[in-house]
Amino acid sequence: MSSSYVHLNVENKVGYIEFYNSPHNALPSEMLARLTELIGTAGADPSVAVIVLKSGGDRTFCAGASFDELVAISNPQQGAAFFEGFANVINALRNCPKITIGSVQGKAVGGGVGLAAATDYCLATTHSEIKLSELTIGIGPFVIEPAVTRKIGLSAMSQLTLESSTFFSAQWAQEKGLFMKVCASKEVLDTEVKLLAELLCEYNPEALQKLKKTFWEGTEHWDKLLQERASISGRLVLSDFTKTQLQKYT
Repeated sequence: MSSSYVHLNVENKVGYIEFYNSPHNALPSEMLARLTELIGTAGADPSVAVIVLKSGGDRTFCAGASFDELVAISNPQQGAAFFEGFANVINALRNCPKITIGSVQGKAVGGGVGLAAATDYCLATTHSEIKLSELTIGIGPFVIEPAVTRKIGLSAMSQLTLESSTFFSAQWAQEKGLFMKVCASKEVLDTEVKLLAELLCEYNPEALQKLKKTFWEGTEHWDKLLQERASISGRLVLSDFTKTQLQKYT
């Protein structure tokens, strides 16, 4: 598996949106835009009752932002536009009328944690450690913070953010409310996700849609909020501190 992709496959009324980008599923702007597009497409498709967000490969669910693209940012507008990519995916998941299930088969870092938190129900494996490493490169998890804090609370979000060099276990993430279930292997995870998604497909779609709106009450301002947060990150990524730190990873 070497080529990058983002695709939508519909099976038994479940829309599986899968992304992959070697080697660690870090996401460039183009793939973030494609994710946003396909979430909208699946949300509007009457043949899709439930959406599953997953990634290809076995090791990492998502390593967050593409460092190669971060290094290339040369002005605040360009920086804000990049981070708006994650904001748009989170808001697409929030605004999607269908229930979304996250399938996290491996480690999630930075924006990857935000994607997991933005799904309505997230399952993982014992290998699904999480880390918010943004402070180590001079920025912060500003765009994803509302989604993550909404799931795990401010105290756990503070710990996750400030202990930015630490991977927290899948069990920790489950205890805090990010993961609903932790499976022993990717194979078990795939089975559990399929069973749950297809079970939800049997329920009244109107009830599910109204329930979705209930889940996200109080987040109507996120379109503006996440855009403002993207501007903060877009400025910070231009700092001398961040430029120096990024050079260590590229």
